[in-house]
Amino acid sequence: MTGMSKKTRPIVGSLRLAVAATLLVALIYQIVDKIANNDLEPSTYYTLFTIESTMIAIVVVAIGGVLALRHPFDSVAYTSVRVAVTSYAIMTAVVYNVLLRGIPAEGYVGPQWPGEIMHVWFPIYIALDWLLAPGRPRLGWRALGVVVSYPLLWLAFTLIRGGVDGWYPYPFLDPATGWASVLLYIGVITGFVVTVAALLIAYSRWRAREAR
Repeated sequence: MTGMSKKTRPIVGSLRLAVAATLLVALIYQIVDKIANNDLEPSTYYTLFTIESTMIAIVVVAIGGVLALRHPFDSVAYTSVRVAVTSYAIMTAVVYNVLLRGIPAEGYVGPQWPGEIMHVWFPIYIALDWLLAPGRPRLGWRALGVVVSYPLLWLAFTLIRGGVDGWYPYPFLDPATGWASVLLYIGVITGFVVTVAALLIAYSRWRAREAR
């Protein structure tokens, strides 16, 4: 590790901890606001992909902060999870801002800043962290298996549950729009996640080669 990298790792670690704390505050604020306005339905809120991936991201980014403060390099295992979280954040930002932003909300509409942090600012941060932060090891292509495992499990659960109780978290997953449309969206979004993850992994391999 270069002298510059040694100097910047503590900065990266402190920033990761600050971002994890900010994301946690945004999530807690949204939950408390919903409870205060009698708008929290746990069985639906906590099964939203954005909420689940945000909770995962809080833990992963916080661990990354501790690792950056204590060690010169992140582990391969941690980085495999980190590339998954980064891919989910980028996918969430694109899906929200392209497909869901502007759709009228049903019922109570709370403050918008927690959602903006989850759907806009955090994805920008974590993408920059992947591109710029030092100490990331070279990833193998098997990390793609880590990336796709959680979304596929979430999707299977969501479609099975929707078939039972008729509730789908996002309009493009509702079979009422036609299964051809649902399968098309699933295929496009899955392909997008895999493509993003592959680009992130390729970048890590290129950076490692350049460092050598």
